[in-house]
Order: sequence, then structure tokens, then C-alpha cells
Amino acid sequence: MNSFKKPVLMTIAKVLHRASWSALMAGCALLAACNQWSEDSPQDDIQQKLVGSWLREYNQEGAHVRRLLVLGSDGQFTESAKVVMGDAVTTHQHAGRWLYDGMNLKRHYTSFDGVQPSSPVLPYATFQVRFESSRELVGTDNVRRREVRYQRVEDGSAL
Repeated sequence: MNSFKKPVLMTIAKVLHRASWSALMAGCALLAACNQWSEDSPQDDIQQKLVGSWLREYNQEGAHVRRLLVLGSDGQFTESAKVVMGDAVTTHQHAGRWLYDGMNLKRHYTSFDGVQPSSPVLPYATFQVRFESSRELVGTDNVRRREVRYQRVEDGSAL
């Protein structure tokens, strides 16, 4: 009987060892899948938050300025501006491509009032981005050393 017990016990031990090893491997695979994340995942999240319409209002040299920036999910943007100085009202319409690089909102202008930019105009704007809330975006222009604030507005909003 002793000779019978030994092979059975060894077989059971091998089965348990294999089962434990398989369970351990399956557990590791499951943990790896749960912890798997893409490096650009936070970047994608912020890029999605940026999509939509943003209004910026400010006063400059006696003029009241309203800028409506619309960032499309396709990487295109439009920027409308309305400048009121006394009784005079001027409007502008710009367009281009945008991207978020993980830290900065970068815009490349391809059109200023329907005209392609040319030298010496640099058709780029770059702002380091942070959100004060889901409805307020703060951009820091580290070149010109200024901060700009945008408020989220409903898509289709007009100036």
C-alpha cells in the first residue's frame, strides 16, 4: 500500500504545483492587463477636454476684445475676434491646425482674415495649458510672459 500511496501523492503534488503555477501566471497576466496604460493616455484625456468652444474677453489699449476659439476634434481650429473701441467695431476670422503635445496647446495659423500668413508674421501660438475647472482654461505664453484665460461656452456661440 505504501508503494501505491507514493505515486498517487507525487501525482497530486505535480498537479497542484502545475495548477498553482498556472493560477499564478493567470493572475500576473490579469494584473498586467489591469495596470496597462498608454503613455499618451493623460495627453489624450486633456486633448479631449480642449475640444470645443472657448471665449476669452479682455481690455487692451482702450478696446474691449472678445475672442472665440473653437478647437475641433479633427485638429482644425477657428478663432473669431471682435474688437470694440468706442463706436468702432472690427471683426477678424482666423483658422488653422492645433495639437496638444502633453503640456502645450499649439496653434498653427493657416489663415488670417482669409489670407495665408506670410513673412515676417510667425503664424504660431503656443500656451502651456492648465485647467482651473472644467469650464476655465488658463494658458501661459512663456515667450511673451503672459497668461490668458478662456471660459468654455456652448458650441455654436457667437461673439
